[in-house]
Amino acid sequence: MSETSTSVPGVMGDFTARLLTQAGIGPGMRILDYGCGPGDVLLHVARLVGDTGSVLGIDRDAASLATARERARAVGLGNVDVRRADLGTDTIDGPFDAVVGRRVLMYLPDPVATMRALVGALKPGGLVVCQEHDAVMTPGSAMPLPLHTTVHDLIWRTVEREGGDTRMGFRLASVLTRAGLVIEGIRAEALVQTATLRQPTAALVRLMLPRMVRHGVASAEELDLDTLDRRLADELRENDATYVGDVAFGAWARKPG
Repeated sequence: MSETSTSVPGVMGDFTARLLTQAGIGPGMRILDYGCGPGDVLLHVARLVGDTGSVLGIDRDAASLATARERARAVGLGNVDVRRADLGTDTIDGPFDAVVGRRVLMYLPDPVATMRALVGALKPGGLVVCQEHDAVMTPGSAMPLPLHTTVHDLIWRTVEREGGDTRMGFRLASVLTRAGLVIEGIRAEALVQTATLRQPTAALVRLMLPRMVRHGVASAEELDLDTLDRRLADELRENDATYVGDVAFGAWARKPG
């Protein structure tokens, strides 16, 4: 699960925080974080629900769960539990007030079936809150930015070769509706870069490099990671350009009561 889960601060982290709050995640709730990975969303939700609530994070990857468990312990969050589980085969004991997930549905072979299983673990009237990224509208700029375009294509080609759905953002509403949920809100937000306001794209590429190499997308020599950040910065500065490199969709929906 959660193949692309990384600790990425900034615009998209803020988007997640606003999405969870607007959806109604708050004190006292019992939450299931499916595909929790190393715990980025898990820890934020644990703070939202407070000492009177609790969060269970599930994932298939034992190493990610160990990281999430240690991070929760390090910051003194006693309302967090993590468990190794596969949404395709394992039963998750409910009921939960809400289930949350970020960049998980895009990696599932049958997201509708998985969502139906998650709905089964919800209380009547319970919430589902999802964030999924999408490549349909990106990259976007008013002028050619060949290096940014190349890097964007490498990132998303890696996701595709891992079996990820690069259009899950646009499909999110359909998945939730077909799973029997009633959508209450959906929105999308773009990550915008300029010559003076940049995102850690080169750091993300470095993090993804083993996956790029494994899937035959690119090599370290081709990427020249030691100079990549500078070259990306130069391209934006020399063109005084504005660039959209990522779009995230967020939705919240309710199980009929």
